[in-house]
Amino acid sequence: MWPRIWEECKMFTKLMAATALISASMISVASAETISMWVRSGIGDSFKEVVKAYNTAHENKVELTEVPFAELVQKYATAIAGGQAPDALSLDLIYTPAFAAAGQLEDLTDWAKALPYFNSLSPSHVKLGTYEDKIYGLPLTVETSIFAWNKDLYKKAGLDPEKAPATWEEITANAEKIRGLGGDTYGFYFSGGGCGGCMIFTFTPLTWGAGADILSADGKTATLDTPPMRKAVDIYRNMIAKDLVPAGAASDNGVNFLSFTNGKIGQQSLGAFAIGTLVTQHPEIDFGVTLIPGVDGKPSSFAGGDNFVVTKGTPKLADVKEFLEYTYSPEGQKIMAKYGSLPTRGDIANEVLEGLDPRLKVGLDAIAVAKTPYTLQFNDLINSANGPWATFTNAAIYGDDVDGAFADAQAEMQSIIDAGQ
Repeated sequence: MWPRIWEECKMFTKLMAATALISASMISVASAETISMWVRSGIGDSFKEVVKAYNTAHENKVELTEVPFAELVQKYATAIAGGQAPDALSLDLIYTPAFAAAGQLEDLTDWAKALPYFNSLSPSHVKLGTYEDKIYGLPLTVETSIFAWNKDLYKKAGLDPEKAPATWEEITANAEKIRGLGGDTYGFYFSGGGCGGCMIFTFTPLTWGAGADILSADGKTATLDTPPMRKAVDIYRNMIAKDLVPAGAASDNGVNFLSFTNGKIGQQSLGAFAIGTLVTQHPEIDFGVTLIPGVDGKPSSFAGGDNFVVTKGTPKLADVKEFLEYTYSPEGQKIMAKYGSLPTRGDIANEVLEGLDPRLKVGLDAIAVAKTPYTLQFNDLINSANGPWATFTNAAIYGDDVDGAFADAQAEMQSIIDAGQ
């Protein structure tokens, strides 16, 4: 009897253990969440690789949906209105204030400020992610503008290929020598054909470095007409007058933004992303990079990229935060850097970039001096091909009436700002 009862007890114990294991497994599966997240097309491999690594190592999963860049903002607004928005979004940082002001994003203030590395996060991204002293967006991908020169063309022109130009007088003088090589080799390039996004990225740092800006700090006043902006316009006009810039720059709407990669351009202000493009896709070009000098020699940069935002009311807020913390971890930051993205955390940036192309550190240095205009009307003022900023840069640099270009743009910018109040 006892042996039989003992065997039955052992069988019952095993059965209960197996049941418990199955139940635990079912609970585990049931508790795993799938976070829906939208990203713009062309976001690149860096963030996709972080998502892949996270999904491999965690029960929760992130499901990415790529949306065409030009459609993302409108599609997100429509999805919010229809109650179909994703849990999170990779949003161009310039649009963060507008969505925050509309009450469509989660307030991340307390959680963000409790992160031990909060103060080391890209300051421009945090600034653009802040509305009325509350934080609604945090840096996801960081982009900065930098200055590049072709070392081979420097050598051919009798210039020191290892000496980074530090002033626009120097850049202009170098451009003249490079143009002296003749043919289709030019000393400088920029996309000046009404590409507002290109010119805010590469041209505005000339004035920021000198302490001027095109908008007041609160974004409510147009401050376009300043001595530094006048000087910046003169620098570009002078290079055009001396035939140092290809004629095609006047009509380039951004399609040829990476003209530096053709090996015929001696110098150009670019995005730090171009470092990775040049290294991987154009190994034949020997190039150097430095910060963009202001008109008085003090450097500056445009802080671009995306903020990570969370849709107001998502039931998966805790899960989204866990994913973002992984992205900010040393492991996540190293994965992103490996695939071409600058670190968002300054406290571990050197560690993250260790072993990678040393020129990426210039892009990192740019973060400390980078700016981004703070306005709820960025698209109408700056990005639109028909907006006042794009119209101004083309007219002031290529037109005959510089004073008129300044006056018209200043008035139109202020009108757009006032209409939006």
